[in-house]
Amino acid sequence: MKENYELIMHIYEDAQMACYTLCKLIEDLKEKDNKIKKTLEDILKEYTYYENESKKILEENKIELKEKGLMSKMMASKGIKKEVKKDNSDSAIAELLIQGISMGSLDMDKKISSYEKDTEKKYIKFAKDFLKFQEKTISNLKKYL
Repeated sequence: MKENYELIMHIYEDAQMACYTLCKLIEDLKEKDNKIKKTLEDILKEYTYYENESKKILEENKIELKEKGLMSKMMASKGIKKEVKKDNSDSAIAELLIQGISMGSLDMDKKISSYEKDTEKKYIKFAKDFLKFQEKTISNLKKYL
């Protein structure tokens, strides 16, 4: 039973961090004329959905939510600011996001494989849907490269 919630917690933490970094990125691009901004907002909506759904599952099952640490958020925020300052072109932004989302999707794929036998099917489906969303997002971002 524990495996169900470890997998959902992973989705929650990943989606939460993605929402945080996307909000910072959108904020940093506010005064800039990037075509990628609408795509970023769409990606943020999807990650917000997964953050909220996973949070709901965890709360319904009385699982304590783990928030990403302040240090992780500060590092992400500084990294985004630095990258946007260095190069705020759509291709640079897309490349930055593709790298981050790729790491998350590889990790998610491994988690699904390791939990698949011991986890309820509905949670595996939720995790696979999250992985498909990440993979689709990577494909959509490639048009900006």
